[in-house]
Amino acid sequence: MRTFAHWLVLLACLFQLPSLAADKPNLSYRLGSGDVIRITVFQNPDLALETRVSESGTITYPLIGSVSLGGLTLEAAEKLIAKGLKDGGYVQAPQVNIGLTQVRGSQVSVLGQVNRPGRFPLETFNTRLSDVLAMAGGIAATGSDKVVITGTREGKSFRQEVDFPAIFNSGSQQDMFIAGGDVVYVNRAPVFYIYGEAQRPGAYRIEREMTVQQALAIGGGATQRGSDSRIRINRKGSDGKTKQISPDLSDLVLPDDVIYIRESIL
Repeated sequence: MRTFAHWLVLLACLFQLPSLAADKPNLSYRLGSGDVIRITVFQNPDLALETRVSESGTITYPLIGSVSLGGLTLEAAEKLIAKGLKDGGYVQAPQVNIGLTQVRGSQVSVLGQVNRPGRFPLETFNTRLSDVLAMAGGIAATGSDKVVITGTREGKSFRQEVDFPAIFNSGSQQDMFIAGGDVVYVNRAPVFYIYGEAQRPGAYRIEREMTVQQALAIGGGATQRGSDSRIRINRKGSDGKTKQISPDLSDLVLPDDVIYIRESIL
């Protein structure tokens, strides 16, 4: 019987492993107003309750009454309710479990080149960067591929730059969890400028690994008076000074390059 019981315990642990892994980010989360929680007490189904934390950070729990949970971790909230049940003589050795079913006390700010910038509630705890950008309507056409996330982790300032397309193109693991109070910022995409004897002079977004030849194609190519072989690029160096270079068509275009197509020599 003892061996059989041990097997039952082992099987139970194995079945719980996925849920434990999924709940891992919740360990340091502190409850706030608007959060929806589900409370269960082992072998006391009549004490199960799903409720929302009020604006004052409290809930009303059977037998105990008003309980202040705002600012507490889930573990601390479990201990507080267990203490109330035990001190009141309602349950001798209460085993309380609290699950976070909906997060509204935490918000994230999405700024910069997105279609709907603003502040958004974290509806579920395990909200990733891709979910937050979807809430904001996605990155705008003028937005950069690089996304910057700032916030606080374990009491320390946190900043990370994420190559967003790489999450989907190359299986990057950077689709990170977003926490309450984080700021997600999408900068303007880098551009180049083309003028002179170009069919469509102007400013254009630089795509990944864009060559001078590709940039010329975006500008419509040279006019009848212009020549692809007479191209100059005005490029700002690391010292802040602008220098003029004669590029090959296969050279890469850099941010803020100014491409000048000169007239052909007859």
